[in-house]
Amino acid sequence: MFQMSKCRSWSEGDPILERYHDCEWCKINHDDHFEFMMLCLEGASVGLSWQIIMHKKEAYCAAFHNFEIDACAAMTDDELEKLLENTSLIRNRNKIFSVRKNALAVQQIQKAYGSFDAYLWSFTNGRQIDGQWKVPDEVPAESDVSRRMSADMKKRGISFVGPVITYSFLQAVGIVNDHLADCEYR
Repeated sequence: MFQMSKCRSWSEGDPILERYHDCEWCKINHDDHFEFMMLCLEGASVGLSWQIIMHKKEAYCAAFHNFEIDACAAMTDDELEKLLENTSLIRNRNKIFSVRKNALAVQQIQKAYGSFDAYLWSFTNGRQIDGQWKVPDEVPAESDVSRRMSADMKKRGISFVGPVITYSFLQAVGIVNDHLADCEYR
């Protein structure tokens, strides 16, 4: 009898998470805009569940100019303060203000590397890391790459990028593929 992969177990029963697992998670994406959005959403998830953030994704996109990097970098203190009243967002001042701070840092990275994408993939020499894990317990919470990227991002002024959240970010943009070996969505 055929047994479904346990890869999807964390998303099953939630259509938003299922769609994320099936269509976005661990899929290579080279778009600076998408990568910046995922960086900000991962930052918002610190201390919370990814499910909460994914259910607020549309509200975040509306609040932060669809995560257009230049638009986020240009947000004023007044705009950011007003977002603290938005009940559709995580109303944490540091997280709200980090979007502008991170946009400014990403702009500098784009100037130095030509794109945010080139910077991110430089940590793996342009290659995807594929763990080929067999069971969910094998999937790590962080890695050497996430620790190195975290340290470098912090030096560049990016907030909410500890090694664990950075590892999750690497999965989100497809630099790491942690779909289990038997997952049909690999």
